[in-house]
Amino acid sequence: MSMATQDDPRLEPLPAELDSPRAKLVYFTLAVTGGASVGELHDVLDVPKLTLLSVMDALTGRDLVQRTDDGFVAVA
Repeated sequence: MSMATQDDPRLEPLPAELDSPRAKLVYFTLAVTGGASVGELHDVLDVPKLTLLSVMDALTGRDLVQRTDDGFVAVA
């Protein structure tokens, strides 16, 4: 199994605007999965849906996440 390293060009750094650990976790999850609904994020991350909605509001307000018909996707 090949492990990615910090020098691996496939790794994109997280946007600098992400200041909270929870926002980083949600953004990273969306980036890795290609998108998810709030319900799916809740199931995977075990974060309350109200908290996720607040995080999603902040991320969409910073244009880091975009709402789709199926949920949200990372755009930055």
